[in-house]
Order: sequence, then structure tokens, then C-alpha cells
Amino acid sequence: MKRWKKIALIVGGAVVLIALVWGGIAWSKRGTVSVQVGPVARQDLASVVTASGEIKPPPEKLANVNANSYGKITELLVREGDQVKKGQLLLRTENVQQTANVDAQQAAIGTAEADISAQEATVASSAANLKTAEANLAQSQAKLTQAKADFARSEQAFKQELISRQVYDQSLSAYEVANATVQSSQAQVEQSKALYQQATYNRDMAKARLHQSHAQLLGFKNQLAQTVYTSPLDGVITSLPVHMGENVVPGIQNQTGSVLFQVSDLSVITAEVKVDETDIVNVKLDQPAEVTIDAIPNKTFKGRVTQIGQAAVSRTTGQTTTASTTSTTEEAKDFKVVVTLDNPPPGLRPGLSTTAKVTTATRQNAVTIPIQALTIRTRRELEESEKKANGKALAAGKQDPAALSAKERERQKEELQGVFVVRNGVAKFVQVETGIMGTTDVEIVKGLQPGDQIVTGSFQALRTLKDSTKVKIEKTPPPGGGPTPS
Repeated sequence: MKRWKKIALIVGGAVVLIALVWGGIAWSKRGTVSVQVGPVARQDLASVVTASGEIKPPPEKLANVNANSYGKITELLVREGDQVKKGQLLLRTENVQQTANVDAQQAAIGTAEADISAQEATVASSAANLKTAEANLAQSQAKLTQAKADFARSEQAFKQELISRQVYDQSLSAYEVANATVQSSQAQVEQSKALYQQATYNRDMAKARLHQSHAQLLGFKNQLAQTVYTSPLDGVITSLPVHMGENVVPGIQNQTGSVLFQVSDLSVITAEVKVDETDIVNVKLDQPAEVTIDAIPNKTFKGRVTQIGQAAVSRTTGQTTTASTTSTTEEAKDFKVVVTLDNPPPGLRPGLSTTAKVTTATRQNAVTIPIQALTIRTRRELEESEKKANGKALAAGKQDPAALSAKERERQKEELQGVFVVRNGVAKFVQVETGIMGTTDVEIVKGLQPGDQIVTGSFQALRTLKDSTKVKIEKTPPPGGGPTPS
């Protein structure tokens, strides 16, 4: 045989041998899925809720002062960033009209007081006149009694012809004059009483006018005081949006007036953050939190939850769902959570961006797996995979969906949460019960044991992997539970 024929036979045989080897390998790997695995481990686990917001003093430590009256700023005694004390004078607005009103009303009070003095004198004079009239009436009544007795004696004597007609007539005339005098004195008493009552009424009216003038003066003084603005608390001027000579206006109906300045007591600092509605149920008062502030990088501050909002806040409008009429039920909502910092750093300003990580639960030595290892399968998928693994014909095992009861159809649609455990090169779906969830790991309370090898990736493999499938371990993910790049 020629040499080139021998070489051709050797090369052809080698090619056939290689093809047979590759074919055998491919046949042996038929149906095998490459996966990444990791062990079920024990570790300390913490469930953390992360939310963003801004730095704010507590409401009782923050005051926005608005204009109380119309006018121009005539005196501005502070600048933004100044330290102030409670009651310290900070700003004035023009007060010409208010001062004039106070002065005029004080003059009106002086007039009213003088009027009262005059009315008191009139009352005293009327009282004296009444007493004089009453004394005159008593004197007239005494004279009438005497005249009546004299007339009675004269009348008896005249009948007995002991006195003359002239004497009798004189006695009768004296009696009639005394009677008329009594009636005149009674009229004078009534007139004096009326004058006394009138004087008393005028005096009381003058006193009422004085009280009214004092009330009006109080109102004018209040208007004057509203042109003077002092600090409502000890703190720092954190906002001063006005300047000298600027005209300010008070609030009208539901609109607030011009904001003059903001005073903040920064001895207590809070981080007001918005927590997603899916996490708020886990947040409780006094839970520990770690706060980071964008303006102070690479530092973390400790704090505790001190307030949890009860009304949802719309993400688009910023209003609570009870106050907003435009929010829809489909819109995602947040809840306000306030974290008070234990030792706030100096120099913080309201409005700084911040992030709070609230620890809602902790577990010591918990059985954990990476979060991405969790997957969902329907009961129908698991049953079909089991039949296939047992060598049963799927066609024979399938039933017409129309022939199944409604309860059975619902049962087959039931979604089960679990992981794929690798045993002897086969991935078996194991249903699990989870506990708290950390940043990258989740607690397993039922279904797995420490040391079990579970499928942790890749994402594509976990999404399509079926129960009882042969697997090839591709690469073990690094510590920390994160997925290994494929």
C-alpha cells in the first residue's frame, strides 16, 4: 500500500474516533443544566428597611414666622445663621397707623374717665337733692298733721258756737295749704328720684364707654404688637427670605402670609424619611436605625424610630391620601417615619438629604440562603416533573382541563415557594418557609438544613429549571450570597 493511502486511512480513523467520543459525551450530557450552587449556612441576620428623606428638627423645635399685618419692613436685626434667644427682637414693620390708633384711643379713655367724674358729681348732687326733697316732704307731712288736728278742734268749737266763722275759715285754709304742700313735696321727691336715676344711668353708661374704650385700646395695642416680631424659641435663623424695605402681607383665608424667617432649635435632629407601604408594617417605635447624610460622607449616625405616620403620603403630590382628592388607589404610596439621632453632629441644616436604615428584626445563628435562590413553581409544574422523572407517560397522565373540578384547577395553579436542592447530581425542588429577610440573605425556618447544597444561579437557570433535572455544577458563588457572573 502506498504511503499516502496509509496516511489517509490513519487520518480518517482518527476523525471517526473523535466524532464517536464527542457524540458519546453529548449523549451523556443530554438534558443536563449547568448551575451554580452554594451551601445552606448559619449566620446572624438582620432585616433592614431603607428609606430616604431629609433632615428636620422636631415640629416643636421649628417655627416659621409669618407676617401678621400689611406693611413695609423698617427694621431687620438678624441675618441667616445667627443664634437667637426666645423673645429676642428680630424684625419690625411700619407702625404709623397702629401707633396713631393707640394714641387716639388712650386720649378717648382720658375723655371717658373725665366724663365718669362729671357723672359721679351729678349723681352725688341728685342724691343730695333727693334727700332734701324727702326731708321737705317729711316736714310738710308733719305740718299737715298739725293743721288737720287744729282744723278738727276748730270745727268742733264752731259747731258749739265757741269760735267765730272767721277763725273757723282760717283753720280750714291752713289745713288745705298744708295738704297742698305735702302733695307738692311728694312731687318734688318723685322728680328728685327720677333725676337721681337718670344721673346714675348716665354714670353707668360712661363707665361702659370706658370699658369699651379699654377693649378697643387692647385691640389697637395688639395691632401695634403685630408689627414687632421676636424669636419664638432659642435656636438658629435657618431661613430669612425677606430684606429691608420689602412689603409683607398677612394670610388671607386658607393662604398663609409672607414668611419672614424660620427659627430652628438644632439641639435635637431628626431624619424624616418616607417608607414604602410594603415595608411600613415591619417598622415599630424605638427600633434602632443607622442614618447617613449626603453632606457628611463616610459617616453613620445612630438613632431610633420616634414617630410613625398613620396616613399614606402620595409620591406625586406629597399630600396624605385623606387630604388629596386626585390620588388613585393604584399609585404607590409611602408613610412618614421619623428617626431621632442620638448624637447629631454640629452644623446640620434642615433640608439636607439623608438615608435611614431601620433594623426591624434580628436573628442569631439563623439558617440562611441567598435571596436569589428562592423561586416559585406551580403545583402543576411539579407534578408533571415528578411523573416525567418516574418514567410515566405524560400523555397518559394528563387530564382534560375541562374535566377537572374548579377546586382541582385552583389547586394546580397554586404557587409554591422553594429552592432547588442538589443531591447526587439532580436538582430537587424543596418547598420552604421563610422568616426575616436581610439585605442579601433570607431566613429559612422550615425545609432546609445547614450544609444542604442549593442552586443559587444563574438567573436563567433558576427561571427555567424543572424538578428532578440533572445538573452540572458550574461554579460556587463567592461568600455573601451574591450571584456569580456568568
